Amino acid sequence: MEPVGRTLGRLGLKPNFITTSSLVVSAFAAAAYVAKAPVLGGLGLLSSVALDMLDGAVARATNTATRFGAVYDHVLDRYAEFIVLLGVGMGGFADWGWVVFCLFGMVMASFVRAKAESVGGLKSCTVGIAERQEKIVVLLIGSLLQSIFSIALLVCVIIVGVLSHITVVQRLHYTFKNTRGMSISV
Repeated sequence: MEPVGRTLGRLGLKPNFITTSSLVVSAFAAAAYVAKAPVLGGLGLLSSVALDMLDGAVARATNTATRFGAVYDHVLDRYAEFIVLLGVGMGGFADWGWVVFCLFGMVMASFVRAKAESVGGLKSCTVGIAERQEKIVVLLIGSLLQSIFSIALLVCVIIVGVLSHITVVQRLHYTFKNTRGMSISV
């Protein structure tokens, strides 16, 4: 991605603008799901993820990476997940209970990572069966198969929810093992 990042940086694109654009594209994906166009929603989801990869590439290539930019990127990623799942629910592709189950798992996996790295003092807590990219791929597959199997997106929402909650447990276990005996000042 580095050559692409350099090229986009030379064109004057800023990382935070790309991050914001990723969220806007997620909103279009959600609108496609609401309009009962799951393939278009999936393509929007894929485009959003592509933009999400580009913001960091531009930041690194132009030496403009900031702590705020990293936080902004993670926050907008969570909003993008929420918006897309909201669209899937509003489009009637998955029951609301499963949408909430999935969304909560995705948010909690991210939350555990953030807490393990900040409060737990771990350098990195990216362990687990499913990172964001794998979850997006599962939702993309569901979007593409929805026209063939009427429950494809529902099944994929459930799978992503289960994988997310498993990831939460894996990250908690990893944090427990790697912080055992470490005290925290209160």
